[in-house]
Amino acid sequence: MSERLLLVDDEEDIRRFLGMFLADLGYEVHAAENGVQALEMFDSVEPSIVLTDIKMPVMDGLELLKQIKAKSPETEVVMISGHGDMDLAIGCLQYDAADFVTKPINHDILDAALKRVEEKIILRRELKQYTQNLEKLVQEKSRRVIELERQLAAGEMVETMCQAISGLSEDFGDKAGYFNEMPCFVAVHNRSLTVVATNQLYKERLGDMVGHHSWEVYVGQAIRGFDGPVWKTFETGKGQRSRETMLCKNGRELPVMVHTSPIGERDGKVELVLELAVDVSEIKRLQEELRVTQQKYMDLFEATPCYIVVRDRNYRIVANNTLFKQDFGEGVGKLCHEVFRHRDTPCPDCPVDATFADGEPHNLEAVVTCLDGSAKNVLTFTAPMRNAEGEITEVMALSTDITQIRELQDHLTSLGLMLGSISHGVKGMLTALEGGVYRLESGIKREDMTRIADAGDTIKSLVGRVRNLVLNVLYYAKSRDMAGDSVDVSHLAQNVAQVVEPKAAREKIAFTCDIPSDLGTADLDTANLSAALVNILENAIDACTADTAKDIHSISFKASADADAVTFDISDNGMGMSQETREKAFTLFFSSKGLKGTGLGLFIAHDVVKKHGGRIDLTSEPGEGTQFHIVMPRRKAEAVGS
Repeated sequence: MSERLLLVDDEEDIRRFLGMFLADLGYEVHAAENGVQALEMFDSVEPSIVLTDIKMPVMDGLELLKQIKAKSPETEVVMISGHGDMDLAIGCLQYDAADFVTKPINHDILDAALKRVEEKIILRRELKQYTQNLEKLVQEKSRRVIELERQLAAGEMVETMCQAISGLSEDFGDKAGYFNEMPCFVAVHNRSLTVVATNQLYKERLGDMVGHHSWEVYVGQAIRGFDGPVWKTFETGKGQRSRETMLCKNGRELPVMVHTSPIGERDGKVELVLELAVDVSEIKRLQEELRVTQQKYMDLFEATPCYIVVRDRNYRIVANNTLFKQDFGEGVGKLCHEVFRHRDTPCPDCPVDATFADGEPHNLEAVVTCLDGSAKNVLTFTAPMRNAEGEITEVMALSTDITQIRELQDHLTSLGLMLGSISHGVKGMLTALEGGVYRLESGIKREDMTRIADAGDTIKSLVGRVRNLVLNVLYYAKSRDMAGDSVDVSHLAQNVAQVVEPKAAREKIAFTCDIPSDLGTADLDTANLSAALVNILENAIDACTADTAKDIHSISFKASADADAVTFDISDNGMGMSQETREKAFTLFFSSKGLKGTGLGLFIAHDVVKKHGGRIDLTSEPGEGTQFHIVMPRRKAEAVGS
């Protein structure tokens, strides 16, 4: 089935030629010349993909994106931007745009972007269909369980029914018709343990036993003498209940639940006994079918290649499958947000809460953390689980691991994202650089050496920031191995300290170093490792300047070594990190600084250490500062991938 695509652009030529290209790709194309017209067409067209220009009259693409997502969150929107619209295009991603392409449009790039969007739509549909099928199976089997329980309860009700008819007189006369209508085997026995009356079903299935001994219809009782419920009722004067096996007239053994009730006591003795026997063979068959169905359900539950969690209204996990246990541990009885997201409070965007609220399936994409500390991108779908009254008692959440898909998408789009996020920083640096140049020129004209010196410091600082930014971009843009030259460790650490110390002094942060002069040599890539250490130290400076709760801040930089490894320890008493921030600290493009950070520094630092064969450990608590412990092998080992 071809996907319906709504193309929105104010230029008629683009709508015509681009529409022809999209139709050749197999899409059912509908076109609109602005955002207002697109919204008017949206409900009738019901497109799965919207391809829209950003800069348009009447209503621009960003406002159209917001209104489409509010109306239909599952519709994927791809933005078309000119080179001058890159900042705005990046901003569209914050409103859940699927992707963006730049003008002039390259057909191969557009085709690749649309294929990624189609894969996402297909995956969502498959997961939704899977969730609905599983929900339908659960509901169907729940109905069977309820039906079985009702049939079993019918056996309990027989005794009450027996009491209701226990006032029958010894003369059955015209009451025989009542007996014949009863949906179970009914017989009346006298004190001689002889059958004196039966209903029609009894005669059809068990034979005409009137005048026969009461025990003859029971398997095994003819040999040892009847001591079943009828005899016990005569002996005790009380009704009995027991499981027995009757013999049908065709020779088949029939398991039954027998209920007896005394009738017509005289002189303290029971004159007659009413016996009702219910066929439980169908119940046993249903029980076995239920057991098999439950086992199949559990096999499906355990074998599903998704994380499955069943949660109640109190955020407690009541069931989870094997795959969930492998990656997150046993979660039954625990709070789902603690196990899945390592949060102390419920997630504000929880799809399970939404399903409890409206009874509809919901979905959410999120990043979760496994027992081993690894992060996974998961796409979660929810389905309500109802009781016999139709009330939602629990919600099932199925989460599929889409980490590899996200990594592929990130790899394809990361360069554009990086340029967009970095453009803000570069623009600010250039503005400040222009100001520094102006101060330098004015200082030269006035022959003001103090002004010239201040302007020179500003320009050098800004040039250093631009240089670091460019080096980070170049490092990320090209995968490379570490050089691994033999370098003097003490000299390397001292150079790093000299770079950072002036910056700390400008921010009035106490900077202490402990770098022995006899650390020896190690196989290290001087340029990349120095940049990584500087990145971590500059993050420490930012953490201190952002912390307004303390008057005095400090940073410590220590280096040490043994026969096999070199160690660097960096600590600060800044604002610290929450657990969620710690777990994402080394993730590409993650930054806790908002627009002030690019999300590259710690990612590249971690990558550099890893490629050296080393490790970097992070400990931090909110308000208590942060510590980085970096261990590097002294000699170059086998290359480690990123």
